[in-house]
Amino acid sequence: MTADDRPTAALIIIGDEVLSGRTQDVNLKYLATRLGELGIPLREARVIPDDRAMIVATVNELRHRYRYVFTTGGIGPTHDDITSECVAEAFGLPWEPHPEAWELLARDYASRTPPVEFNAARQRMATMPRGAALIRNAVSVAPGFRVENVYVLAGVPKVMQAMVEAIAPTLTGGRPTVSRTVHAARAMEGQIAAGLGAIQAESPDVALGSYPYYRSAGGGVAIVARGVDAAAVDAAAEKVRALFRSLGFEPREGEPD
Repeated sequence: MTADDRPTAALIIIGDEVLSGRTQDVNLKYLATRLGELGIPLREARVIPDDRAMIVATVNELRHRYRYVFTTGGIGPTHDDITSECVAEAFGLPWEPHPEAWELLARDYASRTPPVEFNAARQRMATMPRGAALIRNAVSVAPGFRVENVYVLAGVPKVMQAMVEAIAPTLTGGRPTVSRTVHAARAMEGQIAAGLGAIQAESPDVALGSYPYYRSAGGGVAIVARGVDAAAVDAAAEKVRALFRSLGFEPREGEPD
């Protein structure tokens, strides 16, 4: 592909539960798709444990490399929720009660029936790097926050998605990513590799990905064309259709069932 001058992003997925296999992450797919719509390519994603030194080092490395850095997980009330204090350390900021978040949570717990104690554990969710900007969400009261170009989001998917939607209008992107998918049953990658390589060489502004699939009724290959120029993406997809036909396969639009 040609040079892409759009702002780029990285995601840091934080949590021992993801690395152990107990929790299956779904936030990566949502964020990558949403950022693509905003014209902000997600260029890197890392999954790291609840380890203070590793979180601090990863945040510091990626915030200097990408326009936007997002973290998910580790902002709850328990002892292993250390993302907030690690981000404070990464920026050299005090980790202290955030007045707005403190008031927000204290009022919410007091308003419940019966009232819930705003104890030391829950107060951790209102303790943030000094000067952090809150990220509200429409699902829960506990906010995320932003420090410079680092956006600290919840790990719970519904809450994380609500936070992403809250900040989406504030993100500066470029041309959105356009994609087209063409698949053919019974086709095999080895049969289309040479022709697909030729199409890629003729389509420098389009990324072509080949994805074999397997079903009980038989497998096939799906080709995804991605880029920011819709006309170029459509042209490449049409060449893929022609390639399938030339090899005796019937191309179909979209992902296989």
